[in-house]
Amino acid sequence: MVHPVLEAVTNDIIERSKETRATYLARVDAAAAEGPHRAQLACGNLVHGFAACAASEKADLSASVKANIGIISAYNDMLSAHQPYKDYPDIIKSAANKAGGVAQFAGGVPAMCDGVTQGQAGMELSLFSRDVIAMSAAIGLSHNMFDGALFLGICDKIVPGLLISALSFGHLPAVFVPGGPMPSGLPNKEKVRIRQLYAEGKVDRDALLKAESDSYHSPGTCTFYGTANSNQMMVEMMGLHLPGSSFVNPGTPLREALTESATEQVLKYTALGDDYRPLGYMIDEKAIVNAIVGLMATGGSTNHTMHLIAIARAAGIIINWDDFDKITKIIPLLTRIYPNGDADINHFQAAGGMGVLIGELLKHGLMHEDIMTVAQTKGMNSYTQEPKIVDNELLWEEGPGKSLDDQVIGTIKKPFSDTGGLHLIHGNLGRGMSKISAVAEEHQVVEAPAMVFDDQDDVVAAFKRGEMEKDLIVVLRFQGPKANGMPELHKLTPLLGSLQDKGFKVAIVTDGRMSGASGKVPSAIHMCPECEEGGPLTRVRTGDMIYLNTQTGRLNIQVDNDTFEKRTQCIKGSTEHHYGMGRELFDSFRRGVSSAETGAINMFNNDPIN
Repeated sequence: MVHPVLEAVTNDIIERSKETRATYLARVDAAAAEGPHRAQLACGNLVHGFAACAASEKADLSASVKANIGIISAYNDMLSAHQPYKDYPDIIKSAANKAGGVAQFAGGVPAMCDGVTQGQAGMELSLFSRDVIAMSAAIGLSHNMFDGALFLGICDKIVPGLLISALSFGHLPAVFVPGGPMPSGLPNKEKVRIRQLYAEGKVDRDALLKAESDSYHSPGTCTFYGTANSNQMMVEMMGLHLPGSSFVNPGTPLREALTESATEQVLKYTALGDDYRPLGYMIDEKAIVNAIVGLMATGGSTNHTMHLIAIARAAGIIINWDDFDKITKIIPLLTRIYPNGDADINHFQAAGGMGVLIGELLKHGLMHEDIMTVAQTKGMNSYTQEPKIVDNELLWEEGPGKSLDDQVIGTIKKPFSDTGGLHLIHGNLGRGMSKISAVAEEHQVVEAPAMVFDDQDDVVAAFKRGEMEKDLIVVLRFQGPKANGMPELHKLTPLLGSLQDKGFKVAIVTDGRMSGASGKVPSAIHMCPECEEGGPLTRVRTGDMIYLNTQTGRLNIQVDNDTFEKRTQCIKGSTEHHYGMGRELFDSFRRGVSSAETGAINMFNNDPIN
């Protein structure tokens, strides 16, 4: 029995999406009705598509009787999370051949790391890279050679971009193939301690570099619970990963066996077989709601309050921040993974991982079971199982019935918080989001004077001058998608964290983003309307008293309404963030992007679905 509020939210989404969803599904059906797309290609087109294949594969692809799977990969060997994908295409091609199909590498997509670009000019391309990835993947699949697709991607904007693109080819079945987290390194709590000491000038760069290197030390995804691992959680909550596959370490026999199995599964679900599972039907309103539930239950990344809206729009589904708010009020916080606790993602996996989390939510009617998945059986009950290799064979067995570590995974009856990890923020300064799952209760309400900045480097400079040794709320403006691409502002967290540790009341209010790794400092982020569009933050002045209550979601400037409304707006005149490091190439993105609350979308703006 699904919780009545969850059912009501889902029904509201279905009703408001009725027309756009019907239009989208009609397109999926029309594409599916054409049959295998290779059959539509002229001979000259087709031979260009298989000219480099082996003779046996040419025959298979000519006859259109064997399924051809397109591989879209975010591989590069600079980024630890994506380096393991180097050998995946060969593994997939071999598995496809054994299973009676063909696989071709359809194309690569860019994969940038916010950990590398944090605080740098390149970070201002990060959010827009999601749409570039979606378009790049679409180009790879546009050759009409494929009956299904495997998507290889993990981090921040990459999985959302891949999923948006996959939905534009919604007539194809798709499986997402994770790479897994690196083994645990330096504990995250110690890493944060060294970062703050460095920010305070108490340790040198060598000490900081060693701590960072001991934390991020090998191939695999970073082990904290930021956007990358939130991606993996959500994809499994939507049934697009094989059960229990999200957090298996790279370079292990189990990881390779799961990649082979993903290949076998997608071959079963093409239109050439008798169990057709097109992605456009798999990602429905219930699957999207499940992703929101998972985000709230784990205190995941605030980035997904934008990405999920964009993903849903790609499937003709309309969701909004009010849906997130209603869901977070009924979903308890069930995990403690850094920055929401001391454990890392490997500890979460050892405590029972996604199987225990999903089992607990299903048991209490807090997610939808009846969705189409890539597992052998269609519903989410399969996702309480965990994969194992027994006698050299990959099997799924029922996982632990309860958490193996109640400090890492809680229960509905004994949660870490009665509400979810993300809260909607609203008041006379606009609407935004806040991640409160990592903020200690005594810091969740802040009333303090504003200190206004228009550039994050100015915040750093003021901190170094000692001007911030007091109660304050940093108001950082002109950081929205139209202004400068909405960079993450994670480099400010150690500074503000050190002030908090000294006993000052601190918070940040901004129309920009904070990293998925940002933790203990209370915030109101993604504020809309953004300053570039004349949002209320443009009328805030240093010294204004601001009240932020992340528990109730209230954010108000304590200035008489008439006085506040009559103030002249601060207008950002500088375009210094529009040039250099490729930023000049993204002018059309800045001009055309929608608001954070509508998904920061550059695509679909002229599409009748949206």
